Amino acid sequence: MKLTRIETIHLGPDSAMPALLLVRLHTDEGLIGEGETYYTPEATRAFIHELAAPLLLGQDALAIERHWRTLYEMCARFGAKGNEMRAISALDVALWDILGQAAGLPIYQVLGGASRDRIKTYNTCAGPLYGRTLRAGYGITDAAGVLDDLRAFQTGADELARELLSDGITAMKIWPFDGFAQQKGGLAIEYRDLEAGLEPVRKIRDAVGRDMDIMIEGHGFWSLPAAVQIARALEEFQPAWVEDLIRADDPTALAALCRETSIPVLASEYLMTRWEYRQVLDLRGADILMIDPVWCGGITEARKIASMADTYAVPVTMHDCTGPHSLYAGLNLAINAPNALYQETVRAYLRTFYTDLVTDLPEIVDGHILAPTAPGLGTRLQPDVDSRPGTTVVASAL
Repeated sequence: MKLTRIETIHLGPDSAMPALLLVRLHTDEGLIGEGETYYTPEATRAFIHELAAPLLLGQDALAIERHWRTLYEMCARFGAKGNEMRAISALDVALWDILGQAAGLPIYQVLGGASRDRIKTYNTCAGPLYGRTLRAGYGITDAAGVLDDLRAFQTGADELARELLSDGITAMKIWPFDGFAQQKGGLAIEYRDLEAGLEPVRKIRDAVGRDMDIMIEGHGFWSLPAAVQIARALEEFQPAWVEDLIRADDPTALAALCRETSIPVLASEYLMTRWEYRQVLDLRGADILMIDPVWCGGITEARKIASMADTYAVPVTMHDCTGPHSLYAGLNLAINAPNALYQETVRAYLRTFYTDLVTDLPEIVDGHILAPTAPGLGTRLQPDVDSRPGTTVVASAL
């Protein structure tokens, strides 16, 4: 089965997620694989068509490992791993989608089978347009009204926790300290800001007790001393983890944070490839690893990272705050990997633009997301996506 056409689809600046780039791979047997990645779509698109397409077109669609190595060598040799790794990730997810369809099986079955039939999920408390701009992810929201969980945790975390529980959601992620870091630089945190950041966490515990797991996101804004101070202040509330209170640039700093708090420390979907994750594992810089398959190198690389983490007795959780193909790629990996702990979801996405973008969405029952059953990723782009106003499609073909 040969690859005959590579398409990139950008939904345009006025779409719900303008930083999302969709990928479709066509084969001479009629199978079409889909993938995506997020951030700097035009630069990522350029790598796909200028460098990746000539190496992939006419080649065996099922030779996934060989294609990954070929593409990685093209970017790593010249020291570039940002846009290039996002491009490789999107292409790799689409190749696995083809393989699953060719086998007539979900991707997790092709990976070696299911370790479970469902995986715990948590709601990242964002609004429908949380990822629409870069600033929206750090405590500011463009969206107002329905399902604006970002605004809700800032103004009424107790009410939001009750609502989520009634909706069958038993875990929630919030970032109540980000605004103070943005205002004052993140080198230190004042006592009154620390107390204000703790208030939503206190409200959740007072409202629903231990019925709700709480994850604390930090977006890498803090210095090590400030991160230690925040983590220690959070300990009485026993959150499930603290995530990226400091950036994962320095694994030794992460390891120091681990030593200074009883809360599990999570790092970080910002990392790319197994080599970056290995440094964190070797230094015991994280108790849990977050993996984003549309950033780290695709399904091929994500499963290697998960397996490597398993040898260190470290659980993994799958990131999705961008698009439905990311969600399905992570879900297939989480169903397969024996050390998977959670699959992230954003209910505001699931009930707004995801429904408009793809044909199927996974089922969530009692705080768990069920394994997909359709061959390949488990969902398909809506048939009119590439013809919508503002959408651009670029193709490379034999």
